Amino acid sequence: MKDTTKTAKRASPARKKAGGFSDFEKAAMKERAEELKAESRRGSKADKDAAGERDVLAALAAMPKADRVIGERLHALVKATAPDLSPKTWYGMPAYARGEKVVCFFQAAGKFKVRYSTLGFSDQAKLDEGDLWPTSFAVKALTPATEARIAALVKKAVG
Repeated sequence: MKDTTKTAKRASPARKKAGGFSDFEKAAMKERAEELKAESRRGSKADKDAAGERDVLAALAAMPKADRVIGERLHALVKATAPDLSPKTWYGMPAYARGEKVVCFFQAAGKFKVRYSTLGFSDQAKLDEGDLWPTSFAVKALTPATEARIAALVKKAVG
């Protein structure tokens, strides 16, 4: 007869793996499913853009103050630098897309209870530099220098 008992040390990682996604990740996936459902009901590009702007502003308003301040400023920077990108939410966070494809996004520190917010770029962003380049950046505060760097990254990302 095969012994099926496991030590606590061996069973613990299996439980974690079997559990799969964290509660934060599950909530983000649920938000994304709801976003896709809402997007499918929207009509023209103008309707989608207006609804996307409302969704982004609502997501920003729901953030803790520190995240909201950074997110609102990033929103203004992206809109000024790349007005052809459409605002939308992506996993409950502000994102900016060309057509249906997200180019860049903001992830608030409070979303996954981490120590910094993130400005990320998808594979649609034209940031390629040889064989290696960054696709996300930690954002702890916005200064004139970081804002200029972000504006340059967004401009390069949209080509």
